[in-house]
Amino acid sequence: MNTERHDITTEEDIKKLVDTFYDKVNQDALLSPIFNDLSKVDWEKHLPIMYRFWSTILLGTLSYSGQTFPKHAFLPIGQEHFSQWLYLFHETLTENFKGPVTEEAKLRAANIARIFLNKINAIQGKDPSIPIMKND
Repeated sequence: MNTERHDITTEEDIKKLVDTFYDKVNQDALLSPIFNDLSKVDWEKHLPIMYRFWSTILLGTLSYSGQTFPKHAFLPIGQEHFSQWLYLFHETLTENFKGPVTEEAKLRAANIARIFLNKINAIQGKDPSIPIMKND
């Protein structure tokens, strides 16, 4: 079995990233209840959307169109959820890939988490400048 890491360059790489990441999410004590109990995510529908989303962002395929934030706007999630989401995403990337697109994925995920948290905090009347990770 070849375990050498390479950069994210294909749709298969995107699928591996998304599937591996959400496997971690579904096993996570903090995040799994948000996705599975509270939001009741339909994984058969959600995963292909996430393939298109990350393919558009990382490979420039323009296969995703839509708005990501509204489904998250009123969830009871905060800094600890985004920190864990980002930790698992970075862990998935580091374990499976390496290269410039992989590093771009880390930056994009951090920006998405920061923007979503700031918007949710603003909606909930909380301080919008709470850091996502301890070193922010």
